[in-house]
Amino acid sequence: MLSDGALRMLVLLHFNALGFTPVQLAWLFLLYEVAGIVTNLAAGWLAARFGLAATLYAGLSLQIMALAALTQLDPGWAIAASVAFVMAVQGLSGVAKDLAKMSSKSAVKLLAPSEEGGLFRWVALLTGSKNAVKGAGFFLGAALLALAGFAPALWTMAAVLMAILIAVLLFLPKGLPGRMKSAESWGGWRSPDARINRLSLARMFLFGARDVWFVVGIPVYFQAVLSDGTPDSRRAAFFLIGGFLALWIIAYGAVQAMAPRILGGKGQPLPDTTRKAALWSGLLVPIPFALAALALWAGEPAPWLTATLILGLLAFGFVFAVNSSVHSYLILAFGSADRITRDVGFYYMANAAGRLIGTLLSGLSYQWGGLAACLATAGTMALLAWLATRTLPRQPAP
Repeated sequence: MLSDGALRMLVLLHFNALGFTPVQLAWLFLLYEVAGIVTNLAAGWLAARFGLAATLYAGLSLQIMALAALTQLDPGWAIAASVAFVMAVQGLSGVAKDLAKMSSKSAVKLLAPSEEGGLFRWVALLTGSKNAVKGAGFFLGAALLALAGFAPALWTMAAVLMAILIAVLLFLPKGLPGRMKSAESWGGWRSPDARINRLSLARMFLFGARDVWFVVGIPVYFQAVLSDGTPDSRRAAFFLIGGFLALWIIAYGAVQAMAPRILGGKGQPLPDTTRKAALWSGLLVPIPFALAALALWAGEPAPWLTATLILGLLAFGFVFAVNSSVHSYLILAFGSADRITRDVGFYYMANAAGRLIGTLLSGLSYQWGGLAACLATAGTMALLAWLATRTLPRQPAP
C-alpha cells in the first residue's frame, strides 16, 4: 500500500510537470483500474485454487517488477509512447495491489475472532490501517520526487519492497488457508446473493465519486494555484499537494478504523447496519455539489476557494470513510465462508470499476468544465451510490 500510493503520486506529479493535459493524465491510470477489474475477478479464483498466501506473494513480487520497469522510461520518447508504457506498468501495479488486497481482506473473514462485533472491529482496523499507510505513500512519493528524482525514487521503493517480501516469506504466520477447493471452476464469478450484487453496485458509484475529484481534478487545480512554473515553486507544490492528499488518506484511514464507535457500538445486527449505510451514503451527496457551486460562483482560483475546498474535501473524506468501512463489513458479513474469495473479488471488481469510471471522468470533466464540472460529476456519482445503497434489504436474506 505504501508503494502503491507513492507510485501514483510520482506518476501524477512527474507527468503533470512535463505538461501532460488532464485527459492525458487520466489515461495514465486507466489500465491500472482496468487491471483491477480483471484481477479482482481472477484473484478470487486463484486464491481458491492456490491459497491466499500464494496470491499475497504474487502481489508483492509484481509490484517490485512494476517499480523496476518504470525506471526504464526514457524522457526522449514521444508522448504516445510514454503514455502507452506508463499505462502498461500501471496496469501491472494494479494487478499487484489487488492481489495483495484481496488476500488480506478475505483472510479477515476466515481468521477474525468470533466474539460479538469481532468481525466489524477487525475489518475496520485492517481497512483503516491499509488506507493510512497508502496515504503516507502519497506524501512519500511527492517527497522522493522532489528530493531524489523520478528514477532514484522508484529504485528506493523497489529495494524496500524486496526486503518486505523476504520478511513475509520468512515470517508469515501459519493460518492463511492454502488451496481451498481443487474443483473450483472459473464460472460463478457473480454472486448468487442479491445483497452482495447491490452492495457492489453501491461500492462502484461510491469510489467513482471520490476518484472523479481525487485522481486529476484537485491535484491539477492545486498545482495551478501553488506553482508559478519555476523549478522551486514546482518542488514546493509537490510537497504541498502530496502532503494534502496524504493527510486526506491518512485521516480517512483513521476514521475507517473508528467506524464501529462512530456508528454506535459493537455487534450491530445487519438490518441496523444496512439502515446506517443508507443514512451515511445520503450525507455524502450534498458535499461535492456545494463545493461545485462555490467553484462555479468564484469563477477562478482564489485563496478563500482553496481554503474552502480543503475543508470541504476533509468533510467529504470523513463521511466517505464511514461509508467505505460499513461496505467493507457488509461484504464479509453477507459473504459465505465457502466462497468468500469469490464474493470479495467480485465486490472489489466493482470497486475497481468505480475507480476506472471516476478516473476517466476526472480528466474529461476537468478539461471540459474545470473544477466546478469535476465536483458536480462527483456529486452525481455520490447520488447514484445513495440510490443503490437504499435498495439493500433491511433483513438478511434467507
